[in-house]
Amino acid sequence: MKHIWSCLLVALAAIVTGVPAHADASVSARWTKAQANAWYAKQPWPVGSNYVPSDAINELEMWQAATFDPKRIDQELGWAQSLGMNTMRVFLHDLLWKQDPAGFKKRINAFLVIAAKHHIKPIFVLFDSCWDPDPKLGPQHPPIPGVHNSGWVQSPGIAMDDPSQYPRFEHYVKDIVGSFAKDDRILAWDVWNEPDNPGGGNYTDHEPKDKFQRVAELLPQVFTWARSEHPTQPLTSGLWHDDDWSPSAHLNAIERTQVEQSDIISFHNYGWPEDFLRRVDQLKSYGRPMICTEYMARGAGSTIDGVLPIGKRLNVGMVNWGFVNGKTQTDLPWDSWQRPYTEQPPTIWFHDLLHADGTPYREREAQIIRVLSHSPKGVVPASALSP
Repeated sequence: MKHIWSCLLVALAAIVTGVPAHADASVSARWTKAQANAWYAKQPWPVGSNYVPSDAINELEMWQAATFDPKRIDQELGWAQSLGMNTMRVFLHDLLWKQDPAGFKKRINAFLVIAAKHHIKPIFVLFDSCWDPDPKLGPQHPPIPGVHNSGWVQSPGIAMDDPSQYPRFEHYVKDIVGSFAKDDRILAWDVWNEPDNPGGGNYTDHEPKDKFQRVAELLPQVFTWARSEHPTQPLTSGLWHDDDWSPSAHLNAIERTQVEQSDIISFHNYGWPEDFLRRVDQLKSYGRPMICTEYMARGAGSTIDGVLPIGKRLNVGMVNWGFVNGKTQTDLPWDSWQRPYTEQPPTIWFHDLLHADGTPYREREAQIIRVLSHSPKGVVPASALSP
C-alpha cells in the first residue's frame, strides 16, 4: 500500500509540473501529450534565431577553447534580447566533447550564464547531418568567397561508418544531457538536425556509406540515450522534407522515429506562408506543441512579414535561420554552391536578421519581431501586419 501511495504522489507531481516523473529511475518514457502541453503552457511564446556568433564559421569555431568568444556572444545575445527574443537554437558537436569533456561543458555553462542574463533559453542540437561530413578539430578554414555556409560541418559525419565509435556517441549524449538535465536555463534538446539530409553542398562523394540506414539505426538510440538521463526539458528532432507529415502519411523510417519519439513536434519550413500553414495543419493532429526550428529564406518566399505572424496566431514557436551576418555567409542563397556570388551580392539577403554592427537588415522585420514577442500568446496586433 505504501508503494501504491508513493506512485500516486509521483504521478500527481508529474501532472502538476507538466514534467514526466519516473517511479522506476531505470525506465525512460516519452512525455504524454498532456505533459508536453502542460510544459508548453508554462513557456512564453518561443521566438528566436539559429545562433552562431558572427566571428565563427561553424559550431566547432564557436565552441573551441581558442575561439570561444564570450564577449561577442554577450553583445549579440543582448541584441536578441532587445528584439524580444527568448530562445536561440545552438549546435553542439561530438568532437568537442571527445577532445575535452570538462572544458566543453564549462563553456556550455558559460554560454548559459550569458543567455540567462538576456532571458534567453537555448535549444541545444546534439547531432547534425548537413554539409561537410568530415569535421576536424583545430583552426577552421576561412569562408569560401561567395558561398553559403561554406564551413559548416556534420556531427558525427563519416564517423558513423565506424560502429566502434558508437559507444563514444552514447557517452557524449548521456554526459551532455545528463550534466544539464535539470537546468531550467535550457528550453529543449534537438537530438538530431535534419537526420536524413543527404548532406548538401559539394560533399556527395564524401558522405558516409549507407548514411540513411546508419542514421535510421542511430536516431532511436540517441533518443533513448538522452531520455535515460531524465531531462526536465523536452526532446525533439525536426521534420524537414517530403510532402505530407500527417499521421496518415507514408513517412520514412527516420521520420517515423521523429514523430514517435519527440516530446514536442518540431519542423523546418522555408516556403511561402500558405505552405507553412499547410505544414502546421498536417502536424496539429499529433496533439503536441509545435516549434518551427528553421524558417526564413527571403528569396524562397519565407519571410518575417509573411510567416512569423501566422506562427504567433497559431501559437507555434518560431526560430528563423541566421541572426548576425558573419562568417557563415548565410545571407547568400543555397544556389551559391553552384554559382558563387563573388562579383556582386544577391538582390536580397537569403537568411540573417542583423548586420555585424547589430543594425537590422530591415527595420520593419525588427519591428514585427518586437511587437509579436511582447504581445500575449496567440495575439497578433495590427501593427505586426504588413505593410
